[in-house]
Amino acid sequence: MDSLNSLIDGFGTALTPMNLLWAAIGVLLGTAIGVLPGIGPAMAVALLLPVTYGLEPTGAFIMFAGIYYGAMFGGSTTSILLNTPGESAAVVAAMEGNPMAKAGRGAQALAAAAIGHFTGGMIGTLLLVALAPTVAALAVGIGAPDYFAIMVLAFIAVTSVLGSSRIRGLASLLIGLTLGLVGLDQMTGQQRLTFGSLQLADGIDVVIVAVGLFAIGEALWVAAHLRRTAGEAIPVGRPWLGRDDVRRTWKSWLRGPVIGFPFGAIPAGGAEIPTFLSYVTEKRFSKHRDQFGKGAIEGVAGPESAASASAAGTLVSMLTLGLPTTAVAAVMLAAFQQYGIQPGPLLFEREPDLVWGLIASLFVGMVLLLALNLPLAPVWAKLLRIPRPYLYAGILFFAAVGAYAVGGEALDLVILLVIGLIGFGMRRYGLPVLPAVIGVILGPAAEQQLRRALQISDGSLTGLVNTPFAVTVYAVIAVLLAWPLLRKVIVRRRTVSA
Repeated sequence: MDSLNSLIDGFGTALTPMNLLWAAIGVLLGTAIGVLPGIGPAMAVALLLPVTYGLEPTGAFIMFAGIYYGAMFGGSTTSILLNTPGESAAVVAAMEGNPMAKAGRGAQALAAAAIGHFTGGMIGTLLLVALAPTVAALAVGIGAPDYFAIMVLAFIAVTSVLGSSRIRGLASLLIGLTLGLVGLDQMTGQQRLTFGSLQLADGIDVVIVAVGLFAIGEALWVAAHLRRTAGEAIPVGRPWLGRDDVRRTWKSWLRGPVIGFPFGAIPAGGAEIPTFLSYVTEKRFSKHRDQFGKGAIEGVAGPESAASASAAGTLVSMLTLGLPTTAVAAVMLAAFQQYGIQPGPLLFEREPDLVWGLIASLFVGMVLLLALNLPLAPVWAKLLRIPRPYLYAGILFFAAVGAYAVGGEALDLVILLVIGLIGFGMRRYGLPVLPAVIGVILGPAAEQQLRRALQISDGSLTGLVNTPFAVTVYAVIAVLLAWPLLRKVIVRRRTVSA
């Protein structure tokens, strides 16, 4: 009941005329940028982060909510129309959505994706309202060893499920942890990796790291492989669903959140796994299995609903524990820190107006998303015709302006370029970007919790495993690390017995 009362107060904040305006602008900007080829929600949020600097925190985060969901829908539009996923979570949508578009049913695919986002987001946010205060209340009793164990779990999870190999995921994480070391030691005040520069004493701003790795790295990568022809967009017509389409998709829309939300709420690497599991589930339950691979609408509806619910689940761990498990959550956490706000167990007590206004704005943003984007789908399709040289030149320009706006230092532009080159190298050698961003944000916090735990135990390593919660988390980590080996043994035994 307390959560319900707080949510009603949140709607009072979110439904003020100015905040409604910020939500609408966020949805439009997020979709417009997210719909462009190769630009996912993380890059959209990172690029638009500097736009919110002049706003007060509540308005800024309400705008972020619109950007988040708008960019997710934009990534799906690119997947369906051009077979170019804007992010990894939209890969599954391309498997069935693009064949539908080629068969002249792009309108129906876009409608199924939009309603799937709406349904999954609504159910996921309702679960967020129900669970987040409880999780926050339990998290107050978590100590330094427990926090360190959770952060190690987040590191292992993102490096295990992303990229082509665990070694590449670990290499990306180490790059992020190294960048996180730059600046003054929080406990001793000693300089680390500053090369004698006073401007680096405060460390590298997370916003510059995120924009450099995502936007600059992607722009340089595309420039190195540039084709001077714009992608041919497929006409979409008016998005609508017939009775047969609704009959085939309504169960998929409701099944998606059941799979997506739990994976978002735990450090399990974001929406990639639940979207794939949703796709497999829909194929198993479908009465039209022969259409999968050729344009089955259930294969768009279920995964998109799961992805949206997973995004809501991600906010549970981000708001209550300060743990970003996806790239977008990492950038949003950077935005919180920019305003001097630290997400965690006490956030619901210290900033109730901000948190519940943000949660209420998720509902408002999803309604606006559905209302604005269904009729505007043909317009977004035309944006796909922008020649890539102009598109990525614009990205470089906005990224540079945003990085300079962070601190007003010319050195920030040099750092941005260096980190962009690192991002380019990571793409060249197949290293996923997310572990690096997670390493930059969580690395300093993990180091601080580790040192606190060791100080409490007088330097004894047993201080890291002296609580039932920490032991449980380390057991989960052991299973994650051992699972590939166990799976090989199980498969080998089945083969021998067969």
